[in-house]
Amino acid sequence: MPSGKSAATDTADSSRESSRPLLKFIGWSFLGSFIFFVPISINQTTTIPLDHILTVIQNTVPWFGPLFALAVIAIGGILPFRDKSWNRDGVTAVLSILKLLGIGAGIMAYGRIGPDWLLKEDLLPFLWTKVAVPVAIIVPLGSIFLTFIICYGLLEFIGVLMRPIMRPIWKLPGRSAVDAVTSFVGSFAIAMFLTNRIYKEGKYTEREAAIILTGFSSVSASFMVIVARTLGLMEIWNTFFWTTLLVTYLVSAITPRLYPLKSIRNEYYLASGTPEPSLKGNLLCNALRAGLEAAGKSGSLYHNIRANLKDGMFMTFRLISTIISVGLISLVLVETTPVFDYIGYIFYPFAYLTRLPDPAIVAKAAAVAGAEMFIPSVLVAGTPGVAVMSKFVVGVVSIALILFFSGSIPCLLSTDVRLSVRDLMIIMVERAVLALLIAAPIAHFLF
Repeated sequence: MPSGKSAATDTADSSRESSRPLLKFIGWSFLGSFIFFVPISINQTTTIPLDHILTVIQNTVPWFGPLFALAVIAIGGILPFRDKSWNRDGVTAVLSILKLLGIGAGIMAYGRIGPDWLLKEDLLPFLWTKVAVPVAIIVPLGSIFLTFIICYGLLEFIGVLMRPIMRPIWKLPGRSAVDAVTSFVGSFAIAMFLTNRIYKEGKYTEREAAIILTGFSSVSASFMVIVARTLGLMEIWNTFFWTTLLVTYLVSAITPRLYPLKSIRNEYYLASGTPEPSLKGNLLCNALRAGLEAAGKSGSLYHNIRANLKDGMFMTFRLISTIISVGLISLVLVETTPVFDYIGYIFYPFAYLTRLPDPAIVAKAAAVAGAEMFIPSVLVAGTPGVAVMSKFVVGVVSIALILFFSGSIPCLLSTDVRLSVRDLMIIMVERAVLALLIAAPIAHFLF
């Protein structure tokens, strides 16, 4: 028979064990939210802690960023040929060749060698110092801190709270709420992999999977910091982030009701799917239960950080070499040809009708976003006299677009969801127009 002291010890251990998921859920979720969403002032600069950490790294060890970025570009350019995936399809083959060109561009930028016209401060040097180097650092760094948002129940908690509105607004099952939120705060490649896996398990129909892939698989929150930094919007980071989230979700509520998404077959990948069970009981209690269950199953902090950092590094390898090559080509085309001016005519009437201060620049930026989502920010930041309102709208639209040829489109085409390049281009134009029409009135209200 156990002694009173032994029984008391067992009770205390049991109490600590049962309270551990709650402490994880509250503590780590708070830390993740603080790192990404709570601005603090350091040295007269007000921004989120993640941005402060990036600044400290760049100022303390200025040689590290450029050298690390060059190594990342080299690895990213070689990887498709090493794993023999470079010729999987036409789009992948083109992007793989562009990644090789990115290695050359990285060497020229790092060593400041090459033709004078390419080394103009608003071309390759600007792309290198403002994009390649910060992104190479912040995506892996951000992936570490995203661990606290993704792994300890916060997403599950939010996901359950959103379940009652998923079907009527986005035409999606309630279980997709977690997937949709994860897609927004995580990397688009991991999000697309997750969606495709759930689709193949028979838990999404093809139409539902297509809606998530084209509507929620955005760039990560850490990459949004780079967009805001480039546009000079870090002082209003929370306003920018939550507006982008709102606009993206509103656009994604409309596109499923338009062609081509509404025409995609509403059938499961498997012979018979697995519809989700209905949710019973108090919504908040269910949300808290889901969050605590996720926190209880979260595993060790070291394992989660290592897994997220690994994903972040692979995403960095894929992104940087493509960004610098596609970005440089886009900037050269912007500087030397009227190609994007002509494409921008599609969006000019909408920028003009919404009474934005710089309709021609905004329209051109919307056109460029289809090539690479970050280049519109570079274009606007490098143009003197652009109003803050226009910068804000360009940043929101470029992120809410979701689809761009340097990243998300090749990933999407590699899934089992049957969407053609033509379908994706139509969705891309729809999303750009809708995002512009929604973001502009919000910007007028804010500024």
